[in-house]
Amino acid sequence: MASSDIQVKELEKRGSGQAFELILSHRSKEAVPEFPLSPSKKKDLSLEEIQKKLEAAEERRKSHEAKVLKQLAEKREHEKQVLQKAIEENNNFSKMTHKMEANKENREAQMTAKLERLREKDKDVEEVRNNRETKDPAEENEAD
Repeated sequence: MASSDIQVKELEKRGSGQAFELILSHRSKEAVPEFPLSPSKKKDLSLEEIQKKLEAAEERRKSHEAKVLKQLAEKREHEKQVLQKAIEENNNFSKMTHKMEANKENREAQMTAKLERLREKDKDVEEVRNNRETKDPAEENEAD
């Protein structure tokens, strides 16, 4: 198509850009198209050539199928690895949780034991105080 066959008409300018209208003129019957309108005629293929093309197509199909199967196998293997890793991390988490619970129980048992000893000491101190208070001050002077 020649440039003389096209008319450009500018439309109003907009904030988003500029608009144009292209007007194509009708072709003249004398104008020769730059490309052929009908496909080129193919030569007749022999039975051997058809057979070779079919075999090549079958090879391509098999190759593509093998490639797809390989990709699927790799994907499944990756999924297995991810699942195995998730299971392993879950097990590790469970072990850590169990350890933490055991540590917490031990810590609580130690704290309880310490508190019990402190209570015993407080009792002993209180008993000693009570004994001193109940003694006569005269007895204390004699002991000195």
